[in-house]
Amino acid sequence: MLDQASEAVRRWIAELGDSLRQFHDTLDDGTEIRIALIPNQGRLTIDFTGTSPVHPGCFNATPAIVTAATFYVIRTLIGGNLPMNGGITAPIDFVIPTCLLNPPRGETAEQCAAVVAGNMETSMRIVDVLLGALGVAAASQGTMNNVLIGDSTFGYYETIGGGSGATAFANGASGVHCHMTNTRITDPEVYETRYPVRLWQFAIRKGSGGSGRFSGGDGLVREIEFLKPLTLSLITNRRGEHRPWGVAGGDSGAAGQNILIHLNGQTEDLPAATTRAVAAGDRLVIKTPGGGGWGQPITG
Repeated sequence: MLDQASEAVRRWIAELGDSLRQFHDTLDDGTEIRIALIPNQGRLTIDFTGTSPVHPGCFNATPAIVTAATFYVIRTLIGGNLPMNGGITAPIDFVIPTCLLNPPRGETAEQCAAVVAGNMETSMRIVDVLLGALGVAAASQGTMNNVLIGDSTFGYYETIGGGSGATAFANGASGVHCHMTNTRITDPEVYETRYPVRLWQFAIRKGSGGSGRFSGGDGLVREIEFLKPLTLSLITNRRGEHRPWGVAGGDSGAAGQNILIHLNGQTEDLPAATTRAVAAGDRLVIKTPGGGGWGQPITG
């Protein structure tokens, strides 16, 4: 099984040719992830040199996260029932200097870099830079849209889908948990029955996917009313200028938005990552990003 997986990856590497492929993308706070793909005699070097240094917050990843994202991308491109094992990465050499993706290990937990959002958000960006370097798909929503609510009696955590990027053959999917998210969202009936919330809206965010010959998928709109005072935490991305990019003339997908509607009707734009108290009657509106489009639209 190891040999079968390794041979399949070697055939895929041979199809890439000998050209150097490079790409980079950015988190909302300006943190960069840079990649170079270097084929060489049946092997592939994936080099992250130039990636931003260790993050002062919790957006650090680890080599294990990088490897998992690479596994995922290769599985999506090779096709077939490829067995999931170490043979997939046997022909791949990773170069991950000390940086956001490989923080040094401390003597104690307090001395180690925080990796909470690295597993959720940075992993999504790793996938996008891999797909971008390979030129096979536009950017997805690039975030898991993490929403956490709770108080001293309970905690609830969900991720919200968005648009996936278009390819040269098809439109992106709308309103999906894509790439590294690997979760599904709680049914509205269960959500409202078990937690102090009311779900006002859960719908496709029409027109948020980037236009192109093939359009990016649309994001979602999720509007939640809090029925008691709670603590709200958000960890999101693609909320600013770094929108999900298109390919070959395709437009970028729409950026996401986090909006808090207070009981008195006043609205407040929330940061991409924040923790704050919310009151009974406040409503959170999450508009998730769309995916990037592929190619210039056909006219006439």
